[in-house]
Amino acid sequence: MLRIGGSDGVVELALDRPPANALDTALARAATAAHRQAVAEGARAVILTGRPGMFSGGLDVPALLPLPRAAVVEFWQAFFELTRALAASPVPVVAAISGHAPAGGAVLAIHCDYRIAARGAFKIGLNEVSVGLPVPDCIMLAFEQVVGRRLAQRFAMAAQLLTPEEALAAGLVDELAEPDRLLDQARAWTARLLALPSTAMNRTRMLARAGLVDALRPQADAELAADLWFSAETQAGLRALVARLAAK
Repeated sequence: MLRIGGSDGVVELALDRPPANALDTALARAATAAHRQAVAEGARAVILTGRPGMFSGGLDVPALLPLPRAAVVEFWQAFFELTRALAASPVPVVAAISGHAPAGGAVLAIHCDYRIAARGAFKIGLNEVSVGLPVPDCIMLAFEQVVGRRLAQRFAMAAQLLTPEEALAAGLVDELAEPDRLLDQARAWTARLLALPSTAMNRTRMLARAGLVDALRPQADAELAADLWFSAETQAGLRALVARLAAK
């Protein structure tokens, strides 16, 4: 589910759960543990990426939909522990967005310090509303921090997915790269950042993220997300999504 590599103090974590890098409890926990281990072993920066053409397609709805509430809460808590680990990371994290990143894929990216997206016929954004799932409070807060309140409201309420070029214009991503240059550009960004005095750089980046980090409460956020998940409207939307996926 996860490939780990890197060099020179930069650890590269690549989501690798074919076909869509869909997020379930096991993948969320594996990514959190890998990030924690990288930091414990002295990583100075982390690059989070995916498979060619697919950063992450979001939640594994077909697997999650039949689960009882306790298991759904368990998933959301694992997911929010991952997003908090990214947001509160003591070292910089760059998202090298290797392809499509709707919904949960975009959520992971907006909790990183910097986002570089591969050019191509890809889509990124928070489209949860299209399947009847309100965007959870903590995710909206992170989205607002990246693109500003006005654009976050506009994009999220309309379930708008953006091309890489549109995402760049909106500030959702910071750079674009040709797919075969994506990791090179991510490594170059980390190298520029790591050339700076480390204490000053990391203290400043964490100060900028303190409000978001303080607001993230994985257990409480998971209970709220589960409440939304089991609403009648959301369940109907999720069942319709699973039916469409099964018909492909």
